[in-house]
Order: sequence, then C-alpha cells, then structure tokens
Amino acid sequence: MDCFPLYVEEEKNGASATFDSIADYIESQNINDLEKLFKDYGVQENIDILHKVVNEAKERKANGELGKDVWREDLEPRAAVSARTIPILESEVQRLREALAEIQKENKSLQAQIEDNVAAAADAKKNAHQLLDKLDDVYERWQNLPTEQIEAWTVQTMESLQPGPPP
Repeated sequence: MDCFPLYVEEEKNGASATFDSIADYIESQNINDLEKLFKDYGVQENIDILHKVVNEAKERKANGELGKDVWREDLEPRAAVSARTIPILESEVQRLREALAEIQKENKSLQAQIEDNVAAAADAKKNAHQLLDKLDDVYERWQNLPTEQIEAWTVQTMESLQPGPPP
C-alpha cells in the first residue's frame, strides 16, 4: 500500500495522467458498446417506427377517430396490438387461402394431364409389344419357308419366260 503514495509524490502529474487515460478508455469503450447495442437491436429504426406510430395516433385523436386499438388506461397492450394486427392477419390468411386454392386447382389439372400421359405411354408400349410380337411371328414364318424350293421355282420360271434362241 505504500507504493501509491510514493508514486504520487515522485510523479505529481503521473497519477492525473493515468486517471485521464483510464477515464478516456472507459468512455470510448462505453461509446463503442452503446453503438454496438444500438446496431444489434436496431434502436434507430425502432425509434423511427415508434415515432411514426405515435404521430399516427395523434392524428387519429385530433380527427376524432376512435378505433379498437386506441389506448386506454384499462386496456392491456396485447389487446391493443391484437385489435390492430388481427384484421391484417385475417386478410393475409384469406389471400393465402385463395392462393392455395388456385395452386391446388393447378395441381389437379397437372395430375390429370400426367395420368393421361401415363395411360397414353402404357397404350403405346402395349401396341409396340403387339407389333414386335407380330414381327417376330412373321420373321419366324419367313425362316420356316422352303427357300431352296422357292429358289428352284424362281429359276425355272425365269428360264421359261425367257425367249428361246433365235432360229
């Protein structure tokens, strides 16, 4: 404990300079922390929104408009907020239901189209198999034809149709 009084005696301006530098550091650190908090929580934007809401309320009060969301002493904040937000949410729900109905209608149409395409593909595949079966049958019959007899008959017919040698 004897160090501090000795330090003050030897360095008359040292203690004051140390105090000033610590105070400056604490002040700058506080400012940085506050700026970070303001940025993290969007304080400026939220204050602007609150200012706008208060001004709108003052205008409504000046015009004599009394809505469900007007503040009264006996009114819970949740009820005031609900009075303002529920109609907006209900209209959004209605819009989403309409969009969902439209999408479901489109999905049914696309599903019917896909089912028609699948049925057409199945019919085409069935027809292709039938044609290939007929082709296999014809090919098998072709292979079973007596080609040697046909060749001999063709040669004989060609020779009989040729004109004879000139006399």
